[in-house]
Amino acid sequence: MITLDALGTLVALDDPVPRLVAGLADRGAVVAEAQAAAALAEEIAFYRAGLDAAVDAVTLARLRARCAAVLRAGLERAGADVGAVGEDAMVEALLGALRFTPYPDVPDALADLRAAGHRLVVVSDWDVSLHDMLRTTGLGVLVDAAISSAEAGVRKPDPAIFRRALALAGAPGGAGRAPLHAGDSLELDVAGARAAGLEAVLIAREGVPAGVPGDVAVLGSLNGLAALAA
Repeated sequence: MITLDALGTLVALDDPVPRLVAGLADRGAVVAEAQAAAALAEEIAFYRAGLDAAVDAVTLARLRARCAAVLRAGLERAGADVGAVGEDAMVEALLGALRFTPYPDVPDALADLRAAGHRLVVVSDWDVSLHDMLRTTGLGVLVDAAISSAEAGVRKPDPAIFRRALALAGAPGGAGRAPLHAGDSLELDVAGARAAGLEAVLIAREGVPAGVPGDVAVLGSLNGLAALAA
């Protein structure tokens, strides 16, 4: 049984600024990249604070509308004229700017892990659209289940979200090797997984950060995870 973080571990967020600028231009607004970047930073901070409210389609749509309103306000503060862009069009432009791409090593690594008999569950601080993201990136067919913090009602590093993942996978208790979690955050992934009784692997794609305890296994990608889980 292996649990996996999503952002920074399985997928990267492509630079949303050029897509937002292009999407707004298609809807009648001329926005500079610097203006878009400043407004997106505000929107992302707002989203991260409130993502757990989006537990179903209705609340997800509500959160996205609020995020689009924050984006509009940020663009206006940055000096952009977005008066021609309606509320629904702003939501469309925002969603069109957000694209997630699997890291090159991920599809083969997940396939190898499943071929070796491991059940795979994604555990992420995300809204309920985590499942849509996995489907559209092609990763959904390579994992057995996924749970977002919105669905669990708690975020990492709370051990409860990891326990929910174990229950989804039908992981047995008792003797035997502990399940394994792989993620890119020492605080959220490593500490949280260990608190729930899982072994933990730090995925350090940008280089090993300072302060990694000596007893924490570190990989630069998912390559090598199968060997650690064997």
